[in-house]
Amino acid sequence: MPKPGELTFVAPRGAKPPRHLADLSPAERKEAVAELGEQPFRAKQLSNHYFGRLSDDPATWTDIPAGSRGKLTESLLPELMSVVRHVSCDDDATRKTLWKLFDGTLVESVLMRYPDRVTMCISSQAGCGMNCPFCATGQAGLTRNLSTAEIVEQIASGMRDLKSGAVPGGEARLSNVVFMGMGEPLANYNRVLAAVRRLTDPAPDGFGLSQRGITVSTVGLVPAMYRFADEGLSCRLALSLHAPDDELRDELVPVNTRWKVDEVLEAAWNYADKSGRRISIEYALIKDINDQAWRADLLGRLIKNRRVHVNLIPLNPTPGSKWTASRPEDEREFVRRLQAHGVPTTVRDTRGQEIDGACGQLAAAG
Repeated sequence: MPKPGELTFVAPRGAKPPRHLADLSPAERKEAVAELGEQPFRAKQLSNHYFGRLSDDPATWTDIPAGSRGKLTESLLPELMSVVRHVSCDDDATRKTLWKLFDGTLVESVLMRYPDRVTMCISSQAGCGMNCPFCATGQAGLTRNLSTAEIVEQIASGMRDLKSGAVPGGEARLSNVVFMGMGEPLANYNRVLAAVRRLTDPAPDGFGLSQRGITVSTVGLVPAMYRFADEGLSCRLALSLHAPDDELRDELVPVNTRWKVDEVLEAAWNYADKSGRRISIEYALIKDINDQAWRADLLGRLIKNRRVHVNLIPLNPTPGSKWTASRPEDEREFVRRLQAHGVPTTVRDTRGQEIDGACGQLAAAG
């Protein structure tokens, strides 16, 4: 992988990402290897190096003949992205990465170390087409969907850096992945689902992460939510609600003009019933917009006695935006009202504000 700042070839806009091992199922990997004139079992060896050993250095693949490594790398492990820069804060416990994809598109991922876990927040699209007015990514618009491998490679890179000690804090293992970076994951459904399989299938087919450690977010694409519920997964679904009433949610989350709050919540409860997992309700608290006590009561009445947890997010404002975080006293009252309805509620740890931590801010800055 090129060093940060190193010049790399950029493909024309509209070009298709090169095929990568992570795009392929185990059976497809065997076929791809055979097409190169190699024995099919080389697919398992190559997969074990990429997924099992987290090795992207052909020199270490001693079980594969030296004469075969070059063509296997060129055909199945092409470079998909390069680091533009890493920025860190929170005493190096939070590291945000700006990536340049093969066609020059910019996306972001964030790695966060906690005392008991390591979480990565990854992007599934370059930009986003949902047009939420308080979100930097939404205001940038959608550039394109990421390929399965472009999603997976964000994780692979983070896992390699954790294993090698390149991330401050010493060697560690990744425990949680959240699809809450740039993009609406369920709008890139097939590739996101394939990426979830690569993350959770046991090595050498995938990284072997726990499905229970994977969170997929959505603004409420109802048909896709029902489809996702039928996949037999035990991932957590996070619903970006941001308002309990249709009038305000139509403004804050424009897709609400198509699927209303009651329809979105019904799809969420269906997922909870089928997966056995609590739904995470994501709610960005915005000063004088959606943080009124009566809205907390309305939300509490809508979701009480359900398998649910509310994650309140103090808004990380984008430069020049009229939207800003709630007053501390309004935040506390919102929490109190929800808890009075018996709804488990927490306020998200606000990491990364000094490094343009909100999704899309770093890419917008370029």
